[in-house]
Amino acid sequence: MAEFDYDLFVIGGGSGGVRAARVSAAHGAKVALAEEHKVGGTCVIRGCVPKKLLVYGAHFAEDLADARRFGWDVPDCRFDWPTLRDNVLAEVDRLNQAYTTTLNNNDVEIILERATVSGPNSVRLASGREVTARYILIATGAWPARPDVPGVEHAITSNEVFHLEKLPKRVLIAGGGYIANEFAGIFHELGADVTIVNRTDVILRGYDESIRDRLLQISMTKGIKFQFNSRFSSIEKTDEGLRVTFDSCEPIDVDLVLFATGREPHTKGLGLEEAGVTLDAKGAVVVDEDSKSSVDSIYAVGDVTNRVQLTPVAIREGQAFADTVFGNKPWRVDYHCIPSAVFSHPPLAGVGLTESQAKQKYGAVRVYSSDFRPMKNVLANRNERALYKMICHAETDQILGLHMIGPDSAEILQAAAVAVKAGLNKKAFDDTVALHPSMAEELVLLR
Repeated sequence: MAEFDYDLFVIGGGSGGVRAARVSAAHGAKVALAEEHKVGGTCVIRGCVPKKLLVYGAHFAEDLADARRFGWDVPDCRFDWPTLRDNVLAEVDRLNQAYTTTLNNNDVEIILERATVSGPNSVRLASGREVTARYILIATGAWPARPDVPGVEHAITSNEVFHLEKLPKRVLIAGGGYIANEFAGIFHELGADVTIVNRTDVILRGYDESIRDRLLQISMTKGIKFQFNSRFSSIEKTDEGLRVTFDSCEPIDVDLVLFATGREPHTKGLGLEEAGVTLDAKGAVVVDEDSKSSVDSIYAVGDVTNRVQLTPVAIREGQAFADTVFGNKPWRVDYHCIPSAVFSHPPLAGVGLTESQAKQKYGAVRVYSSDFRPMKNVLANRNERALYKMICHAETDQILGLHMIGPDSAEILQAAAVAVKAGLNKKAFDDTVALHPSMAEELVLLR
């Protein structure tokens, strides 16, 4: 290994890259990590962590209103966006420092500048310095997609939304996925007039149909507007904000346009193809089961591979890479039965097959469900109903999928996902005594 400057050079300081660097160094490798922005990546700096903090902040709007029904004399409250924004950004800075400290404590050299691949075993830094490494790990994640629309420069993406100077009164969100629905809930609860525009008539593609339909119903009841089967024609800046025109409907005047139309692997300009690395049509690094690219010395983990764009998956891929390449403990990530959640208002979560996916794969299935109003909503006089669904194999009753929408769905599903991953059947749930009174008890009472 002495023929190289480093045993491992990681490009990208997100969750997958940090885990791979830290664990590889713990295994005895000499490791460097290059990050051109802040250590922490999309999740910590501009994604799930700050967004979840905004979700918490937005939820106080309903909680304060509900509190009056529980006997609390709550006065009319004023929301201050700069306070929430600055506190969230301060937490992001704290986490950035925590990640940096972790890498330093594990003797990983941090290089805060852009790095590109200049060969199978070489990396060129923005300063002009070139270094060599036995292995190179690409962990640059994904970047928000921007459509080719006249005036798109007047819009923002999820990267910029955490830095808004003031809270907009009228928000248009493009997209129907989890980012669009989460920010729709955030802005609506904070008092904005919100419209979601989607080029199809389906939101949250890939989630169970009944669950996503319930979210659509609840969102519309709250006052969030949806405009389906619409494509952008242009975005124009006006004296009073932005005017957005479409191919088949009336223009909309708003203060903010947020594009949440997907994320693309962040490989542009990295020099990968010149080094012989194969990319797919979307620009993702093509890798095998061990995260190795078409070049034996270059690996990739996380969203840049476009396998499963979830932070915990990137972390596992980084861990597996380090253990396999440097720890003499080879193992591979199991992508079966990965739970996921949407932190909308209310949140939804799911694991395993949806009802339609199960029917396509197995034919007949058994579906057990509970459609109920959570106790807190009853006393708060809120007509918002939760829905839990369990999809089981028709013959064995093995649980194929579990899906829910309602308060704390993600917190509840995490434990239940263990049972689904383990291949348990519905009887295992039926044999478990309910924890009463709770929403989670509905999982063992499904009929």
